[in-house]
Amino acid sequence: MTRIREQVVIAAPLTEVWRAVHGDLQAMPRWAGYLKRAEYVGAGPPGPGTRIQYDLKLPGSLSMMLQLTDWEPPTHCAGRFVEGPVRGSWSYRYREVDEGTLVVLETDYELTGLLRFTGGLMKDQYEEGLRQALSNLKAYLEQGPSARP
Repeated sequence: MTRIREQVVIAAPLTEVWRAVHGDLQAMPRWAGYLKRAEYVGAGPPGPGTRIQYDLKLPGSLSMMLQLTDWEPPTHCAGRFVEGPVRGSWSYRYREVDEGTLVVLETDYELTGLLRFTGGLMKDQYEEGLRQALSNLKAYLEQGPSARP
């Protein structure tokens, strides 16, 4: 397994950052460039056991299914990859700081299926995609609600 830990400080309130990442999945492809679509699967509010489907912007029609294991709005959300080309776990932690909200993303993962045979190419793209998504999230939230599409 490979471990990634990325963090960013976003000049936005904690609840607004949480809502962008975990509440407004329809808008997620605007800042997470690797996604075509994201949605909660099933009925009821999100919580432990809830599944999230990500349709990825990769050749073919690759999807991933994530399952929430921890749900503590607005400070912590974690889960595991249960279907798709990635195996492992992930977590987001949020904390108010003087400049806004500190976001820490951690994931332990390994690529599976055909992706594991691509050498470091897909691994590098996956890791860069996560870094870029946090950077895009920062820009997306800091431009303010009136500037968002």
